[in-house]
Amino acid sequence: GQVDIELNETGRQQAVAVSRVADRLFKEPKIFAIYSSDLQRAFETAQIIAVKCGGLEVVKDLDLRERHMGDLQGLVYGELAKANPIGYEALVSNNDDQELPGGGESLAQLFQRCKSALLRIGRKHKGERVVVVTHGASIETLYKWANANGKYVGKIDNASIAVFHLHGEAKWTLKMSGDVSHLRHTTSA
Repeated sequence: GQVDIELNETGRQQAVAVSRVADRLFKEPKIFAIYSSDLQRAFETAQIIAVKCGGLEVVKDLDLRERHMGDLQGLVYGELAKANPIGYEALVSNNDDQELPGGGESLAQLFQRCKSALLRIGRKHKGERVVVVTHGASIETLYKWANANGKYVGKIDNASIAVFHLHGEAKWTLKMSGDVSHLRHTTSA
């Protein structure tokens, strides 16, 4: 959720591992900009990557935040069914329009927010390579959008790398998803 926690040591190691490969991925042109959620864990990851990319300034974008979990904010997933059965049922619902109790976002709302951010960034940086650092639920909704059949494409690990390409004004393709090969030598890989 949107509880603003900082990176732990494992997260920092993973961010450094991402930064080591960011400038070599697919031998594409240099990185022109770095965008991040304003939440500490994503922003710190983006700053670590930025150092390896020539010290680019990280642009905070509120639309890249993790899903707002409403009354479930800050609770451990494994304890949700017991701690908040109504909220848990809403969370696991197959209805993308199901909002979470306490002002939480539906998957459709999350998707629209994240899609809007990615389109805005893509249009601003047409033809340029950009790094976007965001969160698991946000990435999952973007995967579904960019995947031709609209299906979920697999597990989203922390510090995994995905590559999206923008074609025209609003057509995205997912070129790579869930790559964690750079994490082999970190403590949690």
